[in-house]
Amino acid sequence: MTLKACKKEEKMDREFQKKFKFEGSINVLTQMMVDPATTEKRGGAKNLPLRRGEILDVIQFTNEKQILCRNSQRKYGYVPQAVMLPL
Repeated sequence: MTLKACKKEEKMDREFQKKFKFEGSINVLTQMMVDPATTEKRGGAKNLPLRRGEILDVIQFTNEKQILCRNSQRKYGYVPQAVMLPL
């Protein structure tokens, strides 16, 4: 990766930590796939936009209904646990 890309990723990670009040290092727990049968959804204030069959990095299991995830564009947000499938 170039220095510019590295700095951009660091900036996005800092913004995520500030927005979600996330403390500590960002560790990927596992990867999960969005159910291909689900409808695609736009993201909201803190929700991640969903695309069918997309592979997401799981950052934190927040509660029984939502998971904090990161997509391939390094965007962070909550995803309903009901639409996620284990890999």
